[in-house]
Amino acid sequence: MPGVKFTILDSKCVPLPVENIDTDQIIPARYLTTTSREGLGKNLFYDWRYDKNGEPVKDFVLNNNLYSGSILVAGKNFGCGSSREHAVWALYDYGFRAVISSFFADIFKNNALNNGLLPVVVPQDFLENLFMLLKRDPEMRVRIDLEHQLLEIPRTGKAVRFDINQWKKECLLKGMDNIDYLLGLKNVIEEFEKNHPL
Repeated sequence: MPGVKFTILDSKCVPLPVENIDTDQIIPARYLTTTSREGLGKNLFYDWRYDKNGEPVKDFVLNNNLYSGSILVAGKNFGCGSSREHAVWALYDYGFRAVISSFFADIFKNNALNNGLLPVVVPQDFLENLFMLLKRDPEMRVRIDLEHQLLEIPRTGKAVRFDINQWKKECLLKGMDNIDYLLGLKNVIEEFEKNHPL
């Protein structure tokens, strides 16, 4: 989110080894009536977290006290389906600051980058190994260094570099959204307009 700088994230992880998680599963359509980013976290993965009576589903990972943290580790093709920005808002409001997967849907990926949530793409074998490690040790931490575009598993010494659009990287590092970035260029724009009259 604007104003929150993303530099290094060192956290435990929440594993969700399911492929093709679409935005309707992330935040069901009936919760899209708000234009506010706040409060959506309580409805994150609602139809997986709760049964028809509104009771927590014991086996779902967000209801499992063994797992916590600000990094979600998800299966391939995360965020597919409709383009709803609310999906990112719900993840962020719940407390996630990064999502690790081997592939993200393009629109979800862009929405995430625009709203302060870092999507980290890793090779499929690295992802599968990460799931295995988290199953063995829910307390294991992962370190994401945005400046150096490096994801590390300190416990094993394994690390992998990830790609990111350099402009979006700069915005995340400075805690800016697109509007903040443009406002920061106000003097440059005014100078250009002064030197290039219509």
